[in-house]
Amino acid sequence: MRMRTVVVLALAVGLVAAACAAGEETATTPAAGAEACTPESLQTVEPGVLTIATGEPAFPPWVEDDDPASKRGFEAAVAYAVAGKLGYSDDQVKWIRTGFDEVIAPGPKDFDFNIQQYSITAERDEVVDFSVPYYITTEALVAFADSPVVQAETFGDLKGYKLGAAIGTTSLDFIEEVIQPDEPAAVYDTTADAKAALDAGQVDALVFDLPTAYYITAVEIPEATIVGQLEAPPGKSDQLGLLMAEGSPLKACIDDALEELRADGTLARLADEWLTLGGQIKTLTP
Repeated sequence: MRMRTVVVLALAVGLVAAACAAGEETATTPAAGAEACTPESLQTVEPGVLTIATGEPAFPPWVEDDDPASKRGFEAAVAYAVAGKLGYSDDQVKWIRTGFDEVIAPGPKDFDFNIQQYSITAERDEVVDFSVPYYITTEALVAFADSPVVQAETFGDLKGYKLGAAIGTTSLDFIEEVIQPDEPAAVYDTTADAKAALDAGQVDALVFDLPTAYYITAVEIPEATIVGQLEAPPGKSDQLGLLMAEGSPLKACIDDALEELRADGTLARLADEWLTLGGQIKTLTP
């Protein structure tokens, strides 16, 4: 299981492709070519209402101020963008909260889809349904601003540095399988342990997924900085999908809506606004 991320970063962004200000109504444009993809015909948990689940609490930049109804935050914005494509107005969207682990289990769901950084895996897909991906994760390098590692531009530049990551994460896999530094990666049970190691100079830099790196540098280790994103080779990134009950009748319509949002640039614009600081973070390449 990919390490759940909790991140904090205040940014102002709109909901949909036109970047409408928070509080405006979502445009109601049903998914193209799908007469069945309307509030009148979709088989939702509550007729005429789209019930969306997220975490308790939900953290930035996925959801700002633990308030998904504000439409602020990447996942909140994506959820309302999907709702709009399906023809739901803002007042037809209902939010509920769920625990992370309880949702990945067989059986009926009390929501139409759950958006909570769920990685799409074959094991999970046996008992629940996933949409097509709405976000593909990026790993990031975190270090103190005065460290020479901030000058790195390629993975080769990182070979001689001691890198660390949390146990059981894709970040650790990325260090070991992609960067392959000269020294074995340092492994930590908690972020606090990783922070202590960085403070003590036991590691030169830490690897987290990008949203977690924002949280780490904003809250946990404010003295640190994001050195850059790490360009991933094919198959080395997590794909996040909307989670639904196994056999959900909504899957085809939700997939269509997400593909439209990808094609018209909405998903990229929302990720750019909420998750990559408008492209200001450099990318380290293989």
